Amino acid sequence: MLLDSPLQELKRREAALKIIKLKVKEDRSKLYDLTGLSGGFPVKEEDISLLETYAGPAIFEEKLQPLGIEHLGGEKVLALNRTSSGILATILALVKPEGQVVHFLPELPTHPSIPRSVELVRGSYVEFTDTNKFRVDKQTDLVIITGSTMDHQVISEGDFLKIIEASKSQDVPVMVDDASGARLRTILYNQPRAIDMGADLVITSTDKLMDGPRGGLMSGKTELIDLIKTKAHQFGLEAQPPLIAGMVGALENFKPDRILASRSKKQEVYQALQEDFSVEETPTGIMLLPENIVKKLKEKGIEHPLSQDAVAMVLAMILLREYNIVTIPAVGMPGASPTIRLDMASKDAERLEVEYISQAFRGSFSKLSDVIVDQDACENILFD
Repeated sequence: MLLDSPLQELKRREAALKIIKLKVKEDRSKLYDLTGLSGGFPVKEEDISLLETYAGPAIFEEKLQPLGIEHLGGEKVLALNRTSSGILATILALVKPEGQVVHFLPELPTHPSIPRSVELVRGSYVEFTDTNKFRVDKQTDLVIITGSTMDHQVISEGDFLKIIEASKSQDVPVMVDDASGARLRTILYNQPRAIDMGADLVITSTDKLMDGPRGGLMSGKTELIDLIKTKAHQFGLEAQPPLIAGMVGALENFKPDRILASRSKKQEVYQALQEDFSVEETPTGIMLLPENIVKKLKEKGIEHPLSQDAVAMVLAMILLREYNIVTIPAVGMPGASPTIRLDMASKDAERLEVEYISQAFRGSFSKLSDVIVDQDACENILFD
């Protein structure tokens, strides 16, 4: 079966990157990255000579401290090479062998980095989406809250505070995976920062809804950050000087204007697509769930041999190949969400007309309808 293993997903990603390489060589301005993860690397020219193994951290880690604390709150910040790296380092530092991690998120599925990290320490993992069922006990070493899911489902402030209260009553530390939530929750939902609501730790992705490099920025209580930093250095999970310099630039440049402005354009896109494709709104754009793609195929009387996730990835690859639109199911890491999401807060969205997006969806779905019954044709689209 197509895309039934992380290895196949890796091959799909590699094929997508080859396509992007060719399109960038032809004309970068005609590539439209709508993942919301396009990021950037805002390093000043005068900083380049300082991107050395020891001089770099001496300069940029110090610059990062006040900027990171302003963005996230907390007492001390730590730069890591991925948000997933920060999650792993935290679990390595705080969870004992056979200890328990309890995870609350507004909607499944969870990001795979959390249960995979728990598995590495031979711990147990429990997840909840209902505050009335949420429980911690004497085996619980860490509670993790997801502020915004991979599909941008945002936790309510009330649920957030309930989980904090329940965890604190048992003296269990709380980390918030606020990869995009650190901006979605605070800017669009007017929620406080995670630390300000009582979390001990918070981590965000510096390329999600901000123009920074792909990296993880963690903040929290000094004693916890120091424990996690020790583990990060032991396992090579810490950010290197160029990444930290890019984070500094991204935080210096960050303004919420583009996120706020995305709301009106997302409404236009939603109106243009929702009748034909059953798209749903996200805080900054729209999303097309795999089950709704399959449902539309069935409505046309089309039967196929693929899983619904694989169908979504084929459609995402057609959008990339035929219309130069980059979405997460085409380029995402193994385990990434198969939901096709268009983020109107992306830089490239400013250059796209709603009519082009509408045309791209209709044309891509037409091609999907033609090829989905042919597994060989789908393999060619996915793996080049």
